[in-house]
Amino acid sequence: MRLLHTSDWHLGRSFHREDMLAAQARFVDHLVETVRAESVDAVLISGDLYDRALPPVDAVALCDEALRRLAAEKVRVIAISGNHDSAQRLGFGAGLMSAAGVHVIADPRRVGEPVLLADGTAVYGIPYLEPEVVRSAWDLSERGHTAALSEAMRRVRADLAKRDGRSVVLAHAFVTGGEASDSERDISVGGVAGVPLSVFDGVDYVALGHLHGRQRMSGTVRYSGSPLAYSFSEEHHVKGAWLVDLGETVTAEFVEAPVPRRSARISGRIDDLLSGERWAPYEDHWLQVTLTDPDRPAGAMERLRRRFPHTLALAFEPEGGPAADDRGWAERIRDRSDLDIAYDFVREVRGAPADEAERDLLGEAFECCRLTEAAR
Repeated sequence: MRLLHTSDWHLGRSFHREDMLAAQARFVDHLVETVRAESVDAVLISGDLYDRALPPVDAVALCDEALRRLAAEKVRVIAISGNHDSAQRLGFGAGLMSAAGVHVIADPRRVGEPVLLADGTAVYGIPYLEPEVVRSAWDLSERGHTAALSEAMRRVRADLAKRDGRSVVLAHAFVTGGEASDSERDISVGGVAGVPLSVFDGVDYVALGHLHGRQRMSGTVRYSGSPLAYSFSEEHHVKGAWLVDLGETVTAEFVEAPVPRRSARISGRIDDLLSGERWAPYEDHWLQVTLTDPDRPAGAMERLRRRFPHTLALAFEPEGGPAADDRGWAERIRDRSDLDIAYDFVREVRGAPADEAERDLLGEAFECCRLTEAAR
């Protein structure tokens, strides 16, 4: 039995305001081509098909297209809702879709009810479980993700005990030891987000979603990661899906997805960035640029985009910046006028002091405010 494990599509998400829908559509093309070329029996989607609970219309259309194309390949699809999805919206029509071989598991009440593949492999979907919601519904004595997932796995094992064959679990969770990136939404409860790997003991393969980097938590427990980079912290990620073979042993091979445009973080003084040959490979990248000039350069973004047209984020961290001022705010502004503080603000954000005309304008603005207050 051959499975393709993917997750965290986040359809409808942008990347620093750049529309990602075309790149997500390319991934869908790649996914269908992989299913066809590799004779995949089932596609596992471990949550976060959408980026938000109420996705835009074009994201819904792309998801519909993806599921219809997979169904047309006569491949079984098992998907669960993630913490970004609306379980109710994603699960709408689940009964009807199951008849077409597309099984969407978004209702916690279905935990422990497997989808049976042609060879008898039992696939159990555990949608993202909001701990406080299932704690009440399942009458759990403890709070948190570990208690919720432990109960879900107890239900899985109770059903599995009646069967003879392979077992697969889909879950959307943060497993302790996993490496997070900047693009996942925090799911901490009481400051704790992680669940121990041992929660999933006794299953032949666990297809995890939530973390956006591919990760091997054990030989049989893996994150596929997101198919695209959604933050600059993912600049070194290799994106794709796991191709899993359930034979006498479980083996997995990573199939890389197409990269629409690479992302990178670079830093330096603006003159070096604009002229240095070593920066040439980054000219077609999405970039996060940190400038280290002693003073903030004027028109920095416009100048950078002449060489690096896909610069999306800009930061300023001067080399040998000023020593940290550990005085409290009240102490720092003591005996200073509001106008002096405004001058400091201009210098801080622009890296240069206000000129005479700007100082006059600020003085006029403060005087107008003073007169308005006095008239009340």
